[in-house]
Amino acid sequence: MLTRLSIFFKTLAEDNSSQSHDDVSLEIACAVLLCEVMRADGELTQAEQEKIAEILVQQFTISADEVNSIIETATQLSVHATDFYQFTSKINRNYTLNERIKIVELLWKIAYADGELAVIEEHIIRKIADLLHLRHSEYIKTKHNNMLS
Repeated sequence: MLTRLSIFFKTLAEDNSSQSHDDVSLEIACAVLLCEVMRADGELTQAEQEKIAEILVQQFTISADEVNSIIETATQLSVHATDFYQFTSKINRNYTLNERIKIVELLWKIAYADGELAVIEEHIIRKIADLLHLRHSEYIKTKHNNMLS
């Protein structure tokens, strides 16, 4: 009985890990993190939504139609996500440290897009920065850089 249970849980874990990490593109993984910051304070402002679209176009050189599709998918994934790991692990595997620092800078741009920083937005950015393996000094620098702009 215990053997069957352990086999069941092992199979379940293998199925979940292979699906969740490989099904998401880099664009969507980044967009989900941006959406998480946008949704954090419970206020979805037009400025934040426009900033996400602008960032995605600049970072991934994609069309307006593609941006809308990516944002729609990312928002749905964000709403249903239980953690950030599946998205940050994809980014960690494919981006250098400098590129991950850039992503955190983009998260700050979303947080400040509506003209005010909510504590929960700051908390989420800090959590994402940790998952992206940024040092505390790198996190602080990204915040400081966006406060001045």
